[in-house]
Amino acid sequence: MTSTAAPTARHWAERWDRQQEAFLPEREEQFTAIIDAVEEISGRPDPLVLDLGCGPGSIGVRLLARVPDATVVSVDADPLLLELGRAAHGGVRGLHFVDADLRSPGWVDRLGLERQADAVVSSTALHWLDPATLVAVYTAMTKVLRPGGILLNCDELERDREASPVLSRLDRSLLRREYARRFPEGRGDGWYEWWEQVQAEPAFADAVAERRRRGYDGENHSDLSAGFGIHLDALGQAGFAEVGTIWQRGEVRLLCGVTDSPDNALAFDDPGTHNHAAGAHP
Repeated sequence: MTSTAAPTARHWAERWDRQQEAFLPEREEQFTAIIDAVEEISGRPDPLVLDLGCGPGSIGVRLLARVPDATVVSVDADPLLLELGRAAHGGVRGLHFVDADLRSPGWVDRLGLERQADAVVSSTALHWLDPATLVAVYTAMTKVLRPGGILLNCDELERDREASPVLSRLDRSLLRREYARRFPEGRGDGWYEWWEQVQAEPAFADAVAERRRRGYDGENHSDLSAGFGIHLDALGQAGFAEVGTIWQRGEVRLLCGVTDSPDNALAFDDPGTHNHAAGAHP
């Protein structure tokens, strides 16, 4: 890309955010929940955070706006999205993009981490991994994370429709109703429209050629592991000490896996945040 392409990149990054929000109307709220959790657990002003399937860096720029001394290592395998992120957010201190495919052996070695991470985050990205690869990625993260570190994955993850038909229907209907409220006149850019148009942008010609050389077809969106149960099982198989949902809107769930640590047993809630606070019992 030329030096004149930064405004173009920012334009396309903004359009990326808008088309993502059309599918996930609570997207900013989910980012806030992710960053809140990172701040709560890291316990330091300069956390090291790994962002898997980062796209153009949407989580990273928001996290660094809140926690400016953090370091965010943003990983993706799509050369166009990486080029877009680097050009649009190149001036953001602490944001580092890494070209690595989560399906490739040894991808963790390419990250250049100087210490164990405090948190690993991901948003609407890991559902395209097949279940076996998902387990492998989650297992690798138990080693990348420090003891007591957290993995946060927010995605549209559906229940088993046969086992929970009514709950599954309610999950889906809540999202549909929210879409209707947020976008009464219809959505703007869709997923396919965005990809078609961004690949026609002359400033990204080299990146488009590279992604074609790699055989990537970004507008195709697979759901190899879009099941809620698949991710819970994978986190358990990977060896996380605690696994569960900490935020949810319909089918969109923020899953959290916590690595084992002696300090975990000492964790406790602020009693003032509960209805059963001291003095509330009869």
